[in-house]
Amino acid sequence: MPGGRLTLEDRRLIAAWLKDGHGYAEIARRLGRPTSTISREVSRNSGHSGYRAEEASRVTGERARRRSPSRSRTTPVVANGYGRDEEAVRAFEAEFAEMMVTTGLPRMTARVLACLAVTDSGVLTAAELTRRLQVSPASISNAVAYLETQGMLKRERDGRRELYVVDGEIPQRAWAASVRSNHDWVEVTYRGAELLGTATPAGTRMDDLARFYGRIHEAMVDTDIAIYVGDALTALAALLHAGRALSVSALSDALGWPAERVSAALRAAEEYPHIAGPVTVVVSGGGEYRAVPLVERLTAAQLEALGG
Repeated sequence: MPGGRLTLEDRRLIAAWLKDGHGYAEIARRLGRPTSTISREVSRNSGHSGYRAEEASRVTGERARRRSPSRSRTTPVVANGYGRDEEAVRAFEAEFAEMMVTTGLPRMTARVLACLAVTDSGVLTAAELTRRLQVSPASISNAVAYLETQGMLKRERDGRRELYVVDGEIPQRAWAASVRSNHDWVEVTYRGAELLGTATPAGTRMDDLARFYGRIHEAMVDTDIAIYVGDALTALAALLHAGRALSVSALSDALGWPAERVSAALRAAEEYPHIAGPVTVVVSGGGEYRAVPLVERLTAAQLEALGG
């Protein structure tokens, strides 16, 4: 019944609705339960084969029998030295992952990112992720590969172990990936409109799409500049200090930044030279960058007087 403990029949309904692709919020609505109840139930009682009603009931019963009689029902399970309720954290982790799924992120990818995000260190190994999420190493590997391509996770080595790391730069890298993706929509839909002919129904539809994504892209680019202006200035300062052309890889090593972040900073400095005042960047045919004066600020007479 709503508000009480989940019954075997409740769990069978949860399993069936999960199989049908329903999210935690919808399942909770159907059962008349809080969303956190469903997310906690699934996160705690899912096995290698996913969530199964009979198995969930069995595990819950065993867990209840193992509890100490003297333990207070109101005492939270502390996961670390911060005094957090471990069960509440796990429920939030599941809710966070489900939210990302609704925005289009693959479910396993969302679970991996959520698991890392709620870890204070922001660092886990493949074995730790496999154990925490109770999935196969291959599932973790595929999810990590996707997150890495989106700039939302990076790999580091600790001896023989490979570490997966999330940090405070996730929003910037994710935003940069979104800007690039949206730009692709703009370019492709504009080409489609030209090909189909804007006087035709299909061409008009494609042109409407192009204009729509174009407006979104303009707004995103304005925000993108704000995000990367600090990085652009740092990259320019590094180039000026080096006094020579450097590749993205060399700058990445020198600044201790991911190559994706360096590329985004250089792109911002190159495409929007006004953000750096009198200095901009130029790229050589070999893919190396140099910081140079923005001579467009000088008149022809000024350039001549300076010997330029």
